[in-house]
Amino acid sequence: MSASVKEFVQRMINQHRIVIFAIITVISGAASANTSSQPATEMVEESGIIKPHKMAEDEQRAVKLLNLAVENVKEKGPDGVNDFSQKAEFTDRELYVFALRVDGRFLASGGSSSVLVGDTVLDTTDVFGKPFFREMIEKAVNDGGGMVEYHWTNPTDSQGEPKRTMFKRVGDIIVAVGYYPSRATSFQARKFLDDAVKAMVTNEGEALKAFNQPDGNFVKNDLYVFVLDMKKGTFIAHGSTPSLIGQSHNEVFSPDGKAVITKMLNQAKEEGKGELTYLWENPTTGKAEAKHTYYRVLDNKLVGVGYYQR
Repeated sequence: MSASVKEFVQRMINQHRIVIFAIITVISGAASANTSSQPATEMVEESGIIKPHKMAEDEQRAVKLLNLAVENVKEKGPDGVNDFSQKAEFTDRELYVFALRVDGRFLASGGSSSVLVGDTVLDTTDVFGKPFFREMIEKAVNDGGGMVEYHWTNPTDSQGEPKRTMFKRVGDIIVAVGYYPSRATSFQARKFLDDAVKAMVTNEGEALKAFNQPDGNFVKNDLYVFVLDMKKGTFIAHGSTPSLIGQSHNEVFSPDGKAVITKMLNQAKEEGKGELTYLWENPTTGKAEAKHTYYRVLDNKLVGVGYYQR
């Protein structure tokens, strides 16, 4: 083989080596990128899964009653709705079952809405004019079930209050159970604060753990405990929003943009205890509402509990 031919062959081999190396590099880089991005994706997914959720007691009872009523209609057919106004098993204290057809005709009720039986309720509205039955029917037809929120007269105090109704569609029938989200009172908030302070005095470390447990004894409907380290100005416990733990008071604002935590800390440093009203998200309604908080200072820690005003 001549020298020129040998040189040509060698150049071709070298070029192929370069191409092969480049391909391997690209493949390796892609694999490396996929490998490095995988944990981040898993972490995002995990953080979404482990986010704590605790249904309030009245919501749990409503879900249980709704499931019982749905099974009754599945078993007995349309005539099963008659049981809702006749059998005690379809009521649970203030909770009751009602049913309507997808065309808007109200079929049965074990509670105060029994006056609507036989009526077409498509245009029936709540105390603020919201046609919630129409919304309920639309969701039931499109999604098979869901939840609507509206204001209705609470039979326990005869006042128009926010009500949540969960419902499921069974054929042409919509089965529903509504409940009024629980609201703590001023007395209950002060008692909760007393219990929290006692727990801190007994064993601070265990108390802080308990305050942060969404299914523990220090989270009850819209009542929860929060604690701030006054030296650092950071949250060290928050029963409703654990993501606030570690955040500084000057990073946290109310829904209307006010530095209410900073104001509370400043008041606490001067007085040692007190109370403050401000706008804050209610964990049971998911809406910004007026909250009145009582707080005390214990070993340079602010311990607070508040209730949401009607």
